[in-house]
Amino acid sequence: MALGEFDLIARFFTRPVRRAVLGVGDDCALLQPTPGMQLAVSSDMLVEGRHFVSTVPPERLGHKALAVNLSDLAACGAQPLAFTLALALPRADEAFLAPLSRGLLALADEHDIELVGGDTTAGPLTLCITVFGEVPPGQALRRDGARPGDGVWVSHPPGSGLGDARLGLEALRGRVVLSGEGFEQARRAMEMPQPRVALGLALRGVATSAIDLSDGLTGDLGHVLARSGVGATIDADALPTSAALAAQPLALRRECTLAGGDDYELAFTAPAAHAQRVLVAASSAGCAATRIGRIEAAPGLRIVDARGAAVAATFPAFDHFKT
Repeated sequence: MALGEFDLIARFFTRPVRRAVLGVGDDCALLQPTPGMQLAVSSDMLVEGRHFVSTVPPERLGHKALAVNLSDLAACGAQPLAFTLALALPRADEAFLAPLSRGLLALADEHDIELVGGDTTAGPLTLCITVFGEVPPGQALRRDGARPGDGVWVSHPPGSGLGDARLGLEALRGRVVLSGEGFEQARRAMEMPQPRVALGLALRGVATSAIDLSDGLTGDLGHVLARSGVGATIDADALPTSAALAAQPLALRRECTLAGGDDYELAFTAPAAHAQRVLVAASSAGCAATRIGRIEAAPGLRIVDARGAAVAATFPAFDHFKT
């Protein structure tokens, strides 16, 4: 028998609530934030053919749909609370829904965030999640706090770096030939990003600004510079990379690390005096952090190489309506 809308919700996405007052099943969920905390709210949408390819395993797609939203909470230093899921499906296919929900809910359990509501409909495959988190007043990491003299940092997996998601995409497009573990690592980076929630929490009181890297380093860092009214110089050769990406031609390495997008790492700024605290925060969160530049009073983003020479190429950010 074909699954109906409410059948698939009950079967794959209904769980007992733990912290919410009321979860799936009513017109609204009811949340009770910790007294004295502020709510942090964000939404992200994944559309087939735009944000993911049709061959992505459903379990990984479920993981990524929540991961990209948790990454926004991480960038604000917020503790995850709950989320809703709006899901459009070409058809209610149990073979697709079972692994999709498994990947989604496994990551939810890892970060102690619960699914409390949403909607389903027939249509082109689209997942839209809204996350809710909480943060103490005045402690949220924001984009407008960078100051001249701050260091510019990026988080990354230990022993790896930025740009692998873009490298994986280029391999799937046939532009790059990868094999073995190099291909698998790049594909995992593209399909299963790891949101830096623990790092965001550890950076409260340490970082002066933060943003998650979804559309490429230069574009996302540009948002911080604009909101903070400052500029920056970054060293393109200081950007951490995996062995697979380091083996690629220089132009492709820079394209992937500076404008690749889909990294879902954190770019953040911190006073020079906080450098050791940044490294401790990253270590405690199970990731690494590398200083890649400095904030300056003069507006604009300047990209140099290890010798200090200007890098002439432009690296535009991803834009859903221009790319």
